[in-house]
Amino acid sequence: MREESCRGVYASHVLEHLALDEFHRAIENTMRILEKGGVFRLVVPDLEWAARDYIAGVDSGTPQANAMFLRSTYLGQEKRVRGTVGLLYELFKTSSHLWMWDAPSLKHVLTEHGFQNIRRCKFGDCADPMFNLVEDPGRFENAVAMEATR
Repeated sequence: MREESCRGVYASHVLEHLALDEFHRAIENTMRILEKGGVFRLVVPDLEWAARDYIAGVDSGTPQANAMFLRSTYLGQEKRVRGTVGLLYELFKTSSHLWMWDAPSLKHVLTEHGFQNIRRCKFGDCADPMFNLVEDPGRFENAVAMEATR
């Protein structure tokens, strides 16, 4: 894509599937393709919510709090497929979460990449109606949603 060629970029439940170095590259590319004043809107699972939910489970004596945390964050792997099929599966799987974010860390990294007017947002609160065409209220549950401008 050409530099400064987009008015907006929307990423919902995508960035957590990238390794940290890939995440930074994606953010750099987003900054590159956004026009000045362009809007970047993103939604990722909320690590803080997951951690608080885990601690609440531990505090209440839930013996499987760890498993619940790993399943809800897609950080755990219950089975490993062995052999050639397993290698192919590992090569092509995309459902695992490789890096998790909370609101302060996400705001910090967006600031580091030069974004401005960073704010936590909610479903449907964007001034640009194009984002309303792709937003799903369910994707905002237990998630961090941010909006920033170039």
